[in-house]
Amino acid sequence: MTASTSELTTSDLDAPGLNASESTSPVLTAADLIADPGAHRVLTGDRPTGPLHLGHYFGTLRNRVRLQDQGVEMFVLVADYQVITDRDIADRLAEHTENLVLDYLAAGLDPDRATIFAHSAVPALNQLLLPFLSLVSVAELSRNPTVKDEIAHSSQAAVNGLMFTYPVHQAADILFCKADLVPVGLDQLPHLEVARTVARRFNERYLHADGSAVFPRPRALLSDAPMLLGTDGGKMSKSRGNAVALGADEDETARIIRGAKTDADRRITYDPTARPEVSGLVLLAALCQDRLPEEIAEEIGDGGAAALKRTVIESVNEHFRPLRARRADLAADRGHLRQVLRAGAERANAIADATLAEVREVMGAI
Repeated sequence: MTASTSELTTSDLDAPGLNASESTSPVLTAADLIADPGAHRVLTGDRPTGPLHLGHYFGTLRNRVRLQDQGVEMFVLVADYQVITDRDIADRLAEHTENLVLDYLAAGLDPDRATIFAHSAVPALNQLLLPFLSLVSVAELSRNPTVKDEIAHSSQAAVNGLMFTYPVHQAADILFCKADLVPVGLDQLPHLEVARTVARRFNERYLHADGSAVFPRPRALLSDAPMLLGTDGGKMSKSRGNAVALGADEDETARIIRGAKTDADRRITYDPTARPEVSGLVLLAALCQDRLPEEIAEEIGDGGAAALKRTVIESVNEHFRPLRARRADLAADRGHLRQVLRAGAERANAIADATLAEVREVMGAI
């Protein structure tokens, strides 16, 4: 038996804050994707705000590698400009960017098959933000539920304008390379719907001379990987100090997991609703062992929190030992990480320049 994290699926979902006619994403099944993987282009990425953790690995990184290995064309963005959406300065940006690439490569992304690049290295991508902003109203941006949540968790005393344009910037990320698929979590669907709205409205206003559209309407790829809780029982997050980083060593991993929140019931069961903290630890062990969480809970039984944490520590360290070894080898050559970004930026710039030229032509701006 395996934990249910092995396939990618999509679903018709409505995103709050958009008109009904704009909110339904077409379905793309895993079978459709596998049937013709080379016909698809995926855009995905992360903000370089700190080390990636186990939640990132099971939630996104592992699926990105699967998509790559299936033959899907991958664009992986290091969203360095978006770091300052919810903070005043981009602290240790170069270091975090290199470490993000380090985590990508250690997890299995191959720069020969995936274009890995940074926002700040692709000027034409960011210039697309200007015409795209004219296609979305202030009211639509202000009622975006994802933006509201990010504002609530912002460390800034006042919300800056970049926060409101964040979804449109993400639309530029997706559309500059004409990606048709975007792996997202449920909380990111409103952002994807903004990208779909921008594509549709641009195509309605501006067409090629032959009547063809400029942009595809990207679709969501939803992973069925469950969300891992942090060691404090809340959402696992880089900024909340409740996660095990991919680069953590075995001793640090053990220390963090030993400090994880549990409950007073000695018998270990898997019940995410009634026992979220205990169930989160059980799930982590199950993901690492590629088994069902109910089996893990049954094995531990009356062993209590100590036995549960011991199982999780052993499972995590065993599963991530090869990744951590690759990461240590890659970390010895920081120049290679920078070269990966340079090569990715060169390819991304060629595509972004062509897309911007196409946009200017259909707008009559040349």
